[in-house]
Amino acid sequence: MLSRSGFLLALSCLTATPALAGPSLDQALKLSERTPAFVARDSVRHPLEELQFFGITPTSNVVEIWPAGGYWTQILAPYLHDQGTYTVALGPADIKKQSIAKLQATHPDIYGAVKTTRFDAENLNFAPADSADLVMTFRNMHNWMEAGNAPQMLEAIHKVLKPGGILGIEDHRGNTSAPQDPQAKDGYVRQAYAIQMIEKAGFKLVGSSEINANPRDTAQWPKGIWTLPPTYALGQVDRAKYAAIGEGDNFVLKFQKVGN
Repeated sequence: MLSRSGFLLALSCLTATPALAGPSLDQALKLSERTPAFVARDSVRHPLEELQFFGITPTSNVVEIWPAGGYWTQILAPYLHDQGTYTVALGPADIKKQSIAKLQATHPDIYGAVKTTRFDAENLNFAPADSADLVMTFRNMHNWMEAGNAPQMLEAIHKVLKPGGILGIEDHRGNTSAPQDPQAKDGYVRQAYAIQMIEKAGFKLVGSSEINANPRDTAQWPKGIWTLPPTYALGQVDRAKYAAIGEGDNFVLKFQKVGN
């Protein structure tokens, strides 16, 4: 894996033209500063393939909604450090955990350029209108549904994106044989339900990917999605069974902003 010095070298020497210098996505994934527990999940989360599917480039103006522990921050911050713009829009849980602030304090050379803003029902104007090329959020839509503010959150994201900008969204896919709980209390969202809600906010579905699909996940568990790894909400009860099932079945959807 690349060390911090290797990261800096990649920034300055990757190409002969300084203006174009910067680590590739693959190099960002190999940074030794990444949390080992995050790296261990790469084979399940497929970060390289997912970011490529969303169409990110080194010069993109990117906003990540609710970064949690910083799994994606540890990839996006070095990748966008030199040429792009990377903003993390923090939700209440993010502000409480201070995960991003800790990353910035520990490795300011990598994370010092990361911009932070707040985004929740009380602060919907989290970035300038028509400013972002790409907004991404990972496994958060069910939280907005539980809070009852998903339409408002999606409309706010629509406002921030440039005309034609991209919204990339991933969440736990609900079982189509069961009706959708409007509050998604089990953590699952039916894909068709998600698409309908997002398109109602002014987006057009332009792609879907099965890179994070898991057919072993029936989406019908005693403690919802949190029954499965990495949470194991039942503790040691049937742990081997749930370990064999693996992480949840997740849809990955790509939308484009339409209208103003």
